Amino acid sequence: MKLMRGLLDLVVLQFLRAQPMHGYQIITSLRKQFGVYFGPSTIYPLLSVLEENGYIKSRWDLENDRPRKVYGITPQGGELLSCTEDSLTHIYRKLSTSANRIPLADNGLSIEGLTGGKKHINGGNHGHLPTP
Repeated sequence: MKLMRGLLDLVVLQFLRAQPMHGYQIITSLRKQFGVYFGPSTIYPLLSVLEENGYIKSRWDLENDRPRKVYGITPQGGELLSCTEDSLTHIYRKLSTSANRIPLADNGLSIEGLTGGKKHINGGNHGHLPTP
């Protein structure tokens, strides 16, 4: 959940890059796509900060029964999102390359070797490694 909160602004920018949305649409989109609920007390302050920083811009939609504030991404917000996506892609590639270099099968270690011959799920060995 902590990671999600750290990425929430980027997820909101991604939603708004796809289409302008009002706050409730953002809340329901988060729930549908990620299965998490961030309520108005989280989303609206976040939208205010994003707008203060120039990443999004709001306008009032008065054409429906109920006036709603609709948010859209600005060019500055689009640049931030693109830069962040590039950085995350670079990090992912580095991690993927590093993970592929670790010879798990050739290093002599196995699940049995790490758990004293017993296969444990979710740390069932209470974090103790066998003594050599």
